[in-house]
Amino acid sequence: MYGLRAANRYAKALLEYAIEQNALEVVFQDMSLINKTIKEHKDLERMLISPIVKTTVKRSVLEKVFTTISPQVKRLLDLLIENRRLPMLGHIAGNFIIQYNSYKHNEIAVVTTALPLDEKLKGEMLQKVISLTKNPHMTLENKVDEHIIGGFILRVGDVQYNASLAYKLNKLRQDFQEKLFV
Repeated sequence: MYGLRAANRYAKALLEYAIEQNALEVVFQDMSLINKTIKEHKDLERMLISPIVKTTVKRSVLEKVFTTISPQVKRLLDLLIENRRLPMLGHIAGNFIIQYNSYKHNEIAVVTTALPLDEKLKGEMLQKVISLTKNPHMTLENKVDEHIIGGFILRVGDVQYNASLAYKLNKLRQDFQEKLFV
């Protein structure tokens, strides 16, 4: 993908700058807003990526959409415009959130299910994840993917446990095919 290493560097630099300016929480709120807005509004993302749309128009749109951003994030936007790196804004925001959570020792466990988890089950799953990881700063995010049919997929950092029905059926099919042709 375009500029992922550079996006990571911009996010890291912004994190360090926000810590230096004692504005980490404010910058985190702004970057969370930017990340959410770009993810939810694909037209905004396409506009930022488009080489046809002039930089002045992009700046104007960003100023109208994000009216209450901190001076630190405003400085980042100016720097991205100056360096012609505005298409990376969504990636930078996402990387900043990851680096912020790492800095604060917050980990996010992602559980993917076929149906949304109710609050009781979500709480039980979170308690189990906290006990397994021994990290009291865990948060649980529930993603829904009906293709897994049933069960769940749990991802904490770079470790994944797949207990989905689709995975088990696929594994059974592979085992059957291997035994059939041997």
